[in-house]
Amino acid sequence: MSSVRVAATEEFSFTISEIASDKSISHRSVMFAMLAEGESRIENFLRAEDTMNSLEIVKNLGAEVEDDGEVIKIASDGIKESFEVLDCGNSGTGMRLFCGLLSSANGHFVLTGDKYLRSRPMKRVTAPLIQIGAKLDGRQDGNFAPLSIRGASLRAFDYKSTIASAQVKSCMILAALRADGICSYTEPELSRDHTERMLQGMGADIRVDGLTTTIVPMQKPLSPLSIRVPADPSSAFFFAVAAAITPNASVVLKDVTLNPTRIEAFKVLEHMGADISYEITDNKYEPIGDIYVSYAPLHSVVVSENIAWLIDELPALSIAMATAKGESVVKNAEELRVKESDRIATVVEGLRACGIEVDEYKDGYKIVGGELHSAKVDSDGDHRIAMSFIIAGLRCGMEVSDLECINTSFPNFFELLEKITKVEFS
Repeated sequence: MSSVRVAATEEFSFTISEIASDKSISHRSVMFAMLAEGESRIENFLRAEDTMNSLEIVKNLGAEVEDDGEVIKIASDGIKESFEVLDCGNSGTGMRLFCGLLSSANGHFVLTGDKYLRSRPMKRVTAPLIQIGAKLDGRQDGNFAPLSIRGASLRAFDYKSTIASAQVKSCMILAALRADGICSYTEPELSRDHTERMLQGMGADIRVDGLTTTIVPMQKPLSPLSIRVPADPSSAFFFAVAAAITPNASVVLKDVTLNPTRIEAFKVLEHMGADISYEITDNKYEPIGDIYVSYAPLHSVVVSENIAWLIDELPALSIAMATAKGESVVKNAEELRVKESDRIATVVEGLRACGIEVDEYKDGYKIVGGELHSAKVDSDGDHRIAMSFIIAGLRCGMEVSDLECINTSFPNFFELLEKITKVEFS
């Protein structure tokens, strides 16, 4: 399927218990199992292209993996040099975190990805790793994959990042676990914190004080993981927006991680006027629960803070802004330009095609709320752009092309979408 037509829909009300499992936690669960002694057990793992690539990489690094389709069991006695080139597919999370994990492992490793990932900047992780003794190289002086890593002894560090990025922070935490002394990592604002929470739960000595994370190197392997991966709030958010922009619609999103660093987009949508409530049902590695979303007239909003908590949801949030009354502004979000696509440019181009007035800035955009019109939009190989404009089609009808990317994060997206609208592929 290369393109899809979605029809405008009327009111709907349904409960979704099949939201794709959390991508960030799924990636981390199989990687972190490599640091444990004993068998890690992972339920509800996301079976999407990106995360399955991470699982395959773990196998290539010597882990014993049992997968019965329901539970994945991983046992490892250390990272082994791989005979294979390690393919991260479309995943920046996979590539950047594996850089940190492999930078101190014995052996030589090569990381690559698809054409989109090979165009994304990697110096944000390769440069600080090289500074502490890692032996890393790649195209354009280590900025682009394929990346070559030869494991080395790493020095302790006190690193102050200029960007709030969970990928960079996680990479450096993984490197710090096998450095030669206590390390600290400071970021300009708090980014998503799954890595800290999960590794602490496995017994790692990691302390968080405001914006600074202190890491004590491992003296022995960590305890194995036993985790059920919750639903992904970034995926759930598409259907939250669907309910928020469709008069008289409502949706219940089941078993979603309610980690405060992951539900900021819901908080912004709530601030815009949507009727949203939360119910915690579990709290082991992090809070998990249900999110209730109902339609209400939306008004404009200015988004300039906690951008690191919103980076994946801003394209979908922009669809809500396009239907809201008034002028909404996104700023301090230049990081959007180096995601799977230049998301500032692709959002602006797509909304203009839909008849919405948009001003583009270096670090964001201004959207003048109005009436969405049916259009043809190319996703530019970005799964979140594709799904955002498909959701926009619930208001006006839409044709979106370049759809294979959706399988990287939300394989059953269309199965759920067909419950509320007509979908035609070509």
